[in-house]
Amino acid sequence: MGLRLIPREEKFFEMFVEQAETIVEAAHLLVSLLRDYSDLDHKVMMMNKIEHKADEIAHRIVERLNLTFITPIDQEDIHALASALDDVVDYIDATVERMVLYKIKQPREDAEHLATILHRATEETRAAVGELARFKRSTSAIKQSWIEIHRLENAGDTASRTAIANLFETESNAIEILKWKEVYEHMETAIDKCEDVANILEQIVLKHA
Repeated sequence: MGLRLIPREEKFFEMFVEQAETIVEAAHLLVSLLRDYSDLDHKVMMMNKIEHKADEIAHRIVERLNLTFITPIDQEDIHALASALDDVVDYIDATVERMVLYKIKQPREDAEHLATILHRATEETRAAVGELARFKRSTSAIKQSWIEIHRLENAGDTASRTAIANLFETESNAIEILKWKEVYEHMETAIDKCEDVANILEQIVLKHA
């Protein structure tokens, strides 16, 4: 009768969506911080909570993976996707940590622009992850999202190069240049990590095509 004695665990898709929500929350908070650089301690605390929540979800995924015999997609893909999503939050959190650690006094306009691209990339990543449970029935939506994520990654590279060029042109203090260069690089890396998620999703779809 084709009875499945060990059911396939489908909860992974729900947990991936939870993870994807945390990257959007983190990116949104970063944009808000750069637009309104007040009440910094409270915003840092909020970012830390998001980062801890993301870690907790990633740990739950790994724990469930270790206890599950039949998974909806390959186990190595589940682990890779959970790690890549967690990396996005880690780099956003690290961006804010550096702004506090380096005692950044005032945000730069280029930083807000780069953070806006990052926020858009996280939203598109969330959309792609949300389609993962349905990709075997239709791949068009998830493909559109990963194409857009690749485009945003290119836009982030351009914005980061422009920001660093403007930094060298307008800032005479070498220490400030070093501070901001590292902040920009962390934001750019967070966008790169969104592209890593898109690449993993693309591999999953191609495996099951």
